[in-house]
Amino acid sequence: MTRVYSRRFLLAGLLATTATAAGATAPTKSARPVARPDDFARKVDPTATDIVAQAGLSGVTGFAVADATSGVSIEQFQADEALPPASVAKMLTALYGLDRLGAGFRFNTRLVSDGVIEGGTLRGDLWLVGGGDPTLNTDDLGRMVADLHRSGVRSIDGSFYVQNSALPAIPFIDRDQPDYLGYNPTIGAVNLNFNRVHFEWRRGADGYRTTMDARAKRHAPAVEMATMRIVSRDFPVYGYALEKGRDAWTVSRSALGGGGARWLPVRQPALYAADVFGQLARAKGISLPAGQVTDRPAKGRVLVQHASVPLSEMCRDMLKFSTNLTAEVIGLQASGAKTLRSSAAAMNEWGKERFGVDAQLVDHSGLGDRSRISASDLVQILVAAANGPIGALMKPIKLRDANGKVVDGQGIEVTAKTGTLNFVSTLAGYVTTPQGTKRALAIVSADLGARGKIKKSDRERPRGASGWNRRAKSMQQRLLHRWGRA
Repeated sequence: MTRVYSRRFLLAGLLATTATAAGATAPTKSARPVARPDDFARKVDPTATDIVAQAGLSGVTGFAVADATSGVSIEQFQADEALPPASVAKMLTALYGLDRLGAGFRFNTRLVSDGVIEGGTLRGDLWLVGGGDPTLNTDDLGRMVADLHRSGVRSIDGSFYVQNSALPAIPFIDRDQPDYLGYNPTIGAVNLNFNRVHFEWRRGADGYRTTMDARAKRHAPAVEMATMRIVSRDFPVYGYALEKGRDAWTVSRSALGGGGARWLPVRQPALYAADVFGQLARAKGISLPAGQVTDRPAKGRVLVQHASVPLSEMCRDMLKFSTNLTAEVIGLQASGAKTLRSSAAAMNEWGKERFGVDAQLVDHSGLGDRSRISASDLVQILVAAANGPIGALMKPIKLRDANGKVVDGQGIEVTAKTGTLNFVSTLAGYVTTPQGTKRALAIVSADLGARGKIKKSDRERPRGASGWNRRAKSMQQRLLHRWGRA
């Protein structure tokens, strides 16, 4: 008996514009499909299982591909193996956020005051109220400072607060990651520059010169709440401690070389925003007291407001650049939960109700390797969502040859989300044949044994992971060629 994936999730009207959650229709649950009983496998050589075998990947690989219009399964192999999705989880997060919040939803950051402006002085308190915006950057704060200046404010005689209660304060996305990785930031109601600080070093005749700043395209104010000290040691390369209310970093002198730069995570994002806002205000001629972080509600009227881009645009950027912070904030905003685990659990339950899938995710970004989902469930979601905008929100994937060189796809088009962790490689999306047939596909590969043996200190570049990932990407490309031309 041939089974099909359900297409009853009516995303077209829900997500194509600025719809809200009320416009969704739950899918009819369907049994897992079996391979289509035709000669597909014989028409295209080598077979898909040959391609998997020839990749020589350790661990487990599962894949599924189905007609996106009919839902009929075309090929599958170990499709029900539940494995970590890595950043492919962001595809589900985008669907969840768009369903619950609406495509037109925007995050707002506000300046609020309970005082009046008299002779250039704001007689009262000033509040920077975070709304959770995961894309807020230093230039956005610069524009807010400029608007405050245009309103006539040159000083305040009250206090300056950063209000930080719109979202829960979460210290890490994944505690198993090294603490210096910029893609594993703290989450809060005020998220500036993806909660990262820019560390740069240059070696001169008298030693190293280091800077810690909050750079954006226009502004790059120095940061006082995060410091860097060069120390004489080999390992660890980076060290972190909270000292006197500051993020105190150390770095190994032997690891620096002639010069370079990298983004480090900020562990006190509200204090970071207060620091940067104060620097920008002083540069504009506005005298502010030191910022105080609070959860108390802001009082007064809105003086300045900054709105993020609409959620649909934010999701497109998230899927393109795979920003973990954006995914986690969208998920937390959609669920209203207080922890990442409970927020992911709410999304899992939503996925079960909407699509009939058994996702077991522990976060919204895919960074945690305890998340599980099968290729079959991913294709179930993609078939159900095929009429919505998710395909257009995912980035185009270029076809490549065996050497990794981009080649002419000869009419084959692929839009997908990719995911990578050490010894985990995933891809899910759509391939359209030259004849216009659209197919939903998912490929999930993982060697959890090899991943589990990596020391925490080695997780940025563990031995063997890059070669494994190259083979996985090459295998994915061969499967895309196969499914796009048959």
